[in-house]
Amino acid sequence: MRRDFRLPEWDEQHLNGRGLPWETIVDGKQRCLLVHDWALPEGYNHPKVSALLLIPSAYPEAALDMVYFRPDLQRSDGKKIPAVSNHSVAGEPWQRWSRHYTSANPWRVGVDDISTHLTLVDHWLAREFDR
Repeated sequence: MRRDFRLPEWDEQHLNGRGLPWETIVDGKQRCLLVHDWALPEGYNHPKVSALLLIPSAYPEAALDMVYFRPDLQRSDGKKIPAVSNHSVAGEPWQRWSRHYTSANPWRVGVDDISTHLTLVDHWLAREFDR
């Protein structure tokens, strides 16, 4: 696994504790965290995917945003997943899920980090079936 840049120690400890393969890559000016073998809730077209987060240079003071999946996700029931689009990151096709922090649920500097964002990603994946 590549480690093109280091994350804060607490993030690396969290990622290692998840037991999933992960890597950091630099693609041009983008810093990317890839987490592989991400288990999905039932109802998607794949049991596992890779998840990608763009890591701002000012992180952890700067908020994380969205998530990208590879391969693309679809609901098994055929319903469309809203606010997704295809993008190339690190020369590979990724499906971007446009999900953001809001004024009601803001990024909290000193509290939020990769672990809280990944928990939110799990919430987004599960909540998709509440629509």
